[in-house]
Amino acid sequence: REKKLSLLLEVSKELSKQQELDRLLDKVVDFTFQIMNVDRVSILLLDGKSDELIPRISKSRTGDASAAKHVPQSIARKAVEERVAILSDNAAADERFKGKSILIQSVRSAMCTPLMGSDQKVLGILYVDNLTATHSFADEDLEFLIAFGGLTAIAIENSQLSERIRREALVRSNFERYFSPNIAQVISQQQDAGRLPSEKRPVVVFLSDIRGFTPMSETMSPDEIAKLLTEYFTEMVDKVFEHGGTLDKFMGDAIMALWGAPIAHADDADRAVQCAIAQLTELEKLNAKWKQEGRTEVQIGIAINFGEVFAGNIGSDRRLEYTVIGDAVNTAYRLCGKAGPNEILISEPFYQQLKQKPPVEALEP
Repeated sequence: REKKLSLLLEVSKELSKQQELDRLLDKVVDFTFQIMNVDRVSILLLDGKSDELIPRISKSRTGDASAAKHVPQSIARKAVEERVAILSDNAAADERFKGKSILIQSVRSAMCTPLMGSDQKVLGILYVDNLTATHSFADEDLEFLIAFGGLTAIAIENSQLSERIRREALVRSNFERYFSPNIAQVISQQQDAGRLPSEKRPVVVFLSDIRGFTPMSETMSPDEIAKLLTEYFTEMVDKVFEHGGTLDKFMGDAIMALWGAPIAHADDADRAVQCAIAQLTELEKLNAKWKQEGRTEVQIGIAINFGEVFAGNIGSDRRLEYTVIGDAVNTAYRLCGKAGPNEILISEPFYQQLKQKPPVEALEP
């Protein structure tokens, strides 16, 4: 008994080092063979959606992996449904288990323990059996399997948590190029993170671009153009994110942003107006800086529209981008083309969405 306790301590240390799930389960099975006199070991994990036990790893001491993959369902389901560890010292004659799989596989003795998570949720089962002799296991063996199963469950939870954190961080880092950090975090924590839905939805379409950029750029070197656009885009996109918007794309010197996709807020229209004002305020600061440095100053036009669009991942197999298409986008483009220097043009549908309506001047269609 002392030897087994010492082994449990050693196993606990080893399992805590392994965070990749498949390698972790492989170690658990190998440790089981080292510690216990069993012929086969299997670990099945519960699928959260289907509630089915999915075999993750099975091994036979003889090396016949195919023979190890068939865990008697009558034993497995009882362990999961009743959340109890099971010892059957004569499985073929055990009245509790009359499944054909036990007879077909000639299972003589079997033990099974549920893998219980920290919230008492069943993660799966750890199953062992002996094909050659009845009465192969004693109560002490079952107690040890339960303890070993507890360590395994903790290690599995840690592995799954580590993978979830890694996945969320990866998704969030990708999404933060297009979405404000708070929206990126919400998306990364969703069940199907990384796959945004394709759907029709009402959105705010926001466009801003530099007035007279083409003739202005003809008087500048490529390095000067790149430096100006980098500084300009950095500040303008920050304003989009600060107001909860989504960066759709850059188009030359233009920025297209969205509110209402992929996540909507009741005050999306107001956020877009506040962003437009913030961009113009920030542009004044940039121009003052550029003027002091003897560099070219710029002016921008902004247009905002509201309407139903198709939103989703669009592109080829090699490159997909989350964007929107529809008449609402086309209208925003037309408005942006009419916007004067440092002017904000908004459409009537957008104006009706505003909760706090700013003073506006009506224009001829």
